[in-house]
Amino acid sequence: MSAAASAHAPATHPRRVPKPRADALRNRERIVAAAREMVVEHGAEVPMDEIARRAGVGNATVYRHFADRAELLRHVVLSVMDSVIAHAEHAIAVADADPDASFGALRTFVHAAADERIGALCPMLSSGFDKDHPDLLAARDRLEAGTEGVMERARAAGKLRGDIAAGDLMVALSQLTRPLPGIACLDIDRFVHRHLQLFLDGLMTPARSELPGEPATLEDLRQA
Repeated sequence: MSAAASAHAPATHPRRVPKPRADALRNRERIVAAAREMVVEHGAEVPMDEIARRAGVGNATVYRHFADRAELLRHVVLSVMDSVIAHAEHAIAVADADPDASFGALRTFVHAAADERIGALCPMLSSGFDKDHPDLLAARDRLEAGTEGVMERARAAGKLRGDIAAGDLMVALSQLTRPLPGIACLDIDRFVHRHLQLFLDGLMTPARSELPGEPATLEDLRQA
C-alpha cells in the first residue's frame, strides 16, 4: 500500500466489548447471594432450580450467567473469600494503628466473617471441587495471609493464647455458621454471634486450660 493510500485508509479500532447491563449484574449478584445462603443451609448439592427460585430469577437466567454448578460454586466461594479478605485487611489496619486494639480487631473480624456466611466455603473441602483454579489459589493465599495477620497481631500484643492457629479459627467459624441438619427453620442465626463471643473469650490469655492435640493450621485443613 502506498503512503498516500495508507494515509487515507480508515483507522482501525479494537472491538468494544459491551458492558453487562445493570439488571444483568443485579441478577448475577442475586444468584450468587442465594447460592451462598443455600449452600450454607443445605450443602453444595442444593438443586439449581431452588437457587433460581430463591434468587427470584428463572433457570435460564442462572445458566446464562453460570455454565454449570461448578462454575456457580466457584463464584460463591470467591465472593465469600473476597469479602472476608476485606474484613481481615481492615482488622490488620486497626491493629497496626493501635496494638492494644488488636484483640478487638480480631473479634470484629470473626463476627464480620460469620455475617459473610463463611460456612459457604465448605465446598472447597469436597473431592469434586476444583480447588486448584487460579482465581481460587490467589484468593486462598490472600485469605490465609489476612487471617494469620490478624491473629499474629493479637498474639504479639499478648492478647491471644499461643496454642491457637488459623485453622482452629476457621473450623469454629465454619461449624458455628452452618445450621444443624433439619433445624434451619428455627432461625438459629440469632445465636451465632452469641456463641462466637463465647468461643472468642476462650482464645484470650491467660488460657484457662491446656488444649488437647496440636493447633490446626490451614494446611492441615487442606490435607484433611
